[in-house]
Amino acid sequence: MIVTFWQAVSVARRLIMTEAVKPTIVFVLGPPGAGKGTQSLNIVKEFGYVHLSAGDLLRAERNSPGSEYGELIETHIKNGSIVPVAITISLIERAMKESASTKFLIDGFPRNEDNLQGWNDRMQDKTNLKFVLFFDCSEEVCVQRCLHRGEQQAKAGAKRSDDNLDSLRKRISTYTNSTRPIIDHYQKLNLVRTVDAAGTEDEIFAEVKKLFSD
Repeated sequence: MIVTFWQAVSVARRLIMTEAVKPTIVFVLGPPGAGKGTQSLNIVKEFGYVHLSAGDLLRAERNSPGSEYGELIETHIKNGSIVPVAITISLIERAMKESASTKFLIDGFPRNEDNLQGWNDRMQDKTNLKFVLFFDCSEEVCVQRCLHRGEQQAKAGAKRSDDNLDSLRKRISTYTNSTRPIIDHYQKLNLVRTVDAAGTEDEIFAEVKKLFSD
């Protein structure tokens, strides 16, 4: 019997998210503007992971015609608040099932205690958490980067609705009050790998590569 490439892909997709093949997960956390997305793309190129950005998935769902969650997601994004966990996890799980990969970077999740509990309840037994990649960066640097990104994207006609100073302050406050305790939780489990994210892209990735080369 000859198995075609697409048949093999179909089988791989059915195996993923089952007990037979548990995907390897790396959570990517840090404040807004720390470079999570940029470095995740570098990791994808170098180490073959699939990058799933919780924020990108939510924005795509918000922009999807007829989405029942679109308006709710937009409100949370503009307010710098956290979207209900059931929505975010559903989008992440769907994206994982649609991929033939078994290695995922999940960027910007879990962002609070509710996210963490939701993941543990629904996904912990289906996946293997390798570690939490934490990009540590000062608020000043993060704000400068985000505002610069907003300016560059505005010139290209694709500015994010949350790359303005008011939304940034709210997002940073949310990170400090809600996400940082999650990082501390994983730190106690010896699962956090910290990278100083204040340098250049190349300097930061040089440190990241050491973690994935072990």
